Amino acid sequence: MTGKENDYFISLYHVAKVVNASLSPAEVLEKIVTCVTKAMRVKACSLRVLESRKKRLIMGAYCGLSEDYVRKGPIMVEESGLDQKALQGQTIWLKNAQTDKDFQYNQKALSEGIKSVLVVPLLIENEAIGVLRAYSQEEREFDEDEKKFLEAVANLSAIALENARLHQALQKDYDLLVAHKYRLDDN
Repeated sequence: MTGKENDYFISLYHVAKVVNASLSPAEVLEKIVTCVTKAMRVKACSLRVLESRKKRLIMGAYCGLSEDYVRKGPIMVEESGLDQKALQGQTIWLKNAQTDKDFQYNQKALSEGIKSVLVVPLLIENEAIGVLRAYSQEEREFDEDEKKFLEAVANLSAIALENARLHQALQKDYDLLVAHKYRLDDN
């Protein structure tokens, strides 16, 4: 096993451990993007979740991006060819986000120093719920190991989000059941 493969294996181990240990989406996603940034040796990483109307991608967590870049404006699915493709289940690579027509904010990519971007979907039962992006400062062709690593992390991220959603639903049902029981006991 090469050093790079070993780094990916160790990073996947840490991501799986975080997913298994916490039901706090914010905490899990924060650790995931930090782990990806370090393991892939990229400038930054972000994870965005598709909002309920499926028109925008909402920032879930990021590492290595400036506040100015993060607040650049909404990621509108209809305006981002990159995200449209990713949300259809494809892994997408952009050689240069500063000039690519599929990247919604070319000028912001330029000022942030972002060149190449690798984007993978977060899938639950073949339905996209968001995207995971890795950003590099130089033009970079991501290899198969990097793509597979990011896809694996995206799958774990989707599981973490789904677990958190199911936990919230279960907690709500439990709270309603307890409230109903106490009302019956009071009568």
